[in-house]
Amino acid sequence: MSYKKLTLKDKETFDRDGYLLIPSFLEKEEVDILYGIAKEDPIINKKSYDRGDKEGLRTKLTLWYSLDDSIYSTLARCDRMVSGVEILLNGEAAHFHSKLMQKEPKVGGAWEWHQDYGYWYRDGFLFPDMLSVLTALTSATKENGCLQVIKGSHKMGRVEHGFSGEQVGADMERVEEAKERLGLVYVEMNPGDTLFFHSNLLHRSNSNRSESSRWSLISAYNKISNKPFKGTNTSSYTPLERVPNDYILKKKGKGMSGEADFKQK
Repeated sequence: MSYKKLTLKDKETFDRDGYLLIPSFLEKEEVDILYGIAKEDPIINKKSYDRGDKEGLRTKLTLWYSLDDSIYSTLARCDRMVSGVEILLNGEAAHFHSKLMQKEPKVGGAWEWHQDYGYWYRDGFLFPDMLSVLTALTSATKENGCLQVIKGSHKMGRVEHGFSGEQVGADMERVEEAKERLGLVYVEMNPGDTLFFHSNLLHRSNSNRSESSRWSLISAYNKISNKPFKGTNTSSYTPLERVPNDYILKKKGKGMSGEADFKQK
């Protein structure tokens, strides 16, 4: 099977826009395996927590740091993923954390405007040499709360963040000006599409008022030289052990271990 790989031209797009959408980065069979395991994973369900938006609607997520032998870690460590990340980061990458996002029909909450580095700066990372990789497990549409981004906003650098509901949100005066100058993009995705986006890219998502779920897997990566100066987490500067691209299909995989280092609310 011929798997998609990122190129230096893709890096030019990422550097210009702050994000890069790769359609069908995962094959349908791979998505079916991942989504099927995630829906039935008792540990994922047990270790999940939620975040409320300004309207009181809530999005459920499960977040963990170190990688194990689960199907989710297989995706995070597969060669096409790590190779792509290292092209975009221009250096060796480490896995910071992964999370399964579950925005359920009618009740899934919004995520306010923010930069990931607005959170991660507080974790002791000196530089924004970090990015996130979002893979859609279900369709992401305007109706069910797909990601919205402000194209090129990563070039603004880190903006001030404060609390908005139970979330950390960016300074809205700057957000509104950035939208006016740079423009807003709704990133609609099919299952298996993958979005790479810079840690300083301004992004948000609406609540899910539709009849369909929006599930996605997100892995965050750090340039391995960007070791945080505080905190006890070591995954963000631990070398990655890659696995071949066909491992998702070959091994079929399993769910999370209860001993994984999950983030608690």
